[in-house]
Amino acid sequence: MALKTAFLIFDGVAELDFVAPKDVFFASRHLGHPDDEVYTVSATEGAVTCLGGLKVIPDYTFATAPRPDILFVPGTADPTPQVKNSQLLEWVKSTSAGCLWTAGVCTGTAILLASGVALGKRVTTHWGAIEEVRRMGGATVLEGVRYVADGNLVTSAGVTAGIDQALWLVGQLYGASHAREVQHLLDYHPAPPYAAEV
Repeated sequence: MALKTAFLIFDGVAELDFVAPKDVFFASRHLGHPDDEVYTVSATEGAVTCLGGLKVIPDYTFATAPRPDILFVPGTADPTPQVKNSQLLEWVKSTSAGCLWTAGVCTGTAILLASGVALGKRVTTHWGAIEEVRRMGGATVLEGVRYVADGNLVTSAGVTAGIDQALWLVGQLYGASHAREVQHLLDYHPAPPYAAEV
């Protein structure tokens, strides 16, 4: 069965929060699932300016996007504008309702909580946003973990943790062996270069 994976993007989105897990799913597609679709979605057709200045043209808008099987909600330095954006929150909530999996990367967890998708769930987020997300209430926020799954919701810690999360999710969808092939293709072998010096 071909699967559709959508990545929400918006002005201020952290590049690595969506590009890194998107590459995991693109690699999965390349390694035996060519009919899978991987695409970006934004509120409008115009270019999205990411946190680091990269400009991205979304593949679809909220109005035109195919209904995905997997939805990724990335984060940003300050998710306050997104948490207060009723159009975005409604799209996330309604889209997530039909998904096999919903994933939050970094402070994308705050968006999922504000939309109601993460209410009552165990979640995680970037270490710098743990207390902020806890203050929002409605979810059990774990720290010191790369990602956590609760039902069909999986959330990750900050930035690069989205790669670990996406590999795990690919493993849930297509098996651990396939996920290892994806990891090998991406040459991803987590070993922080400064670990021995800290």
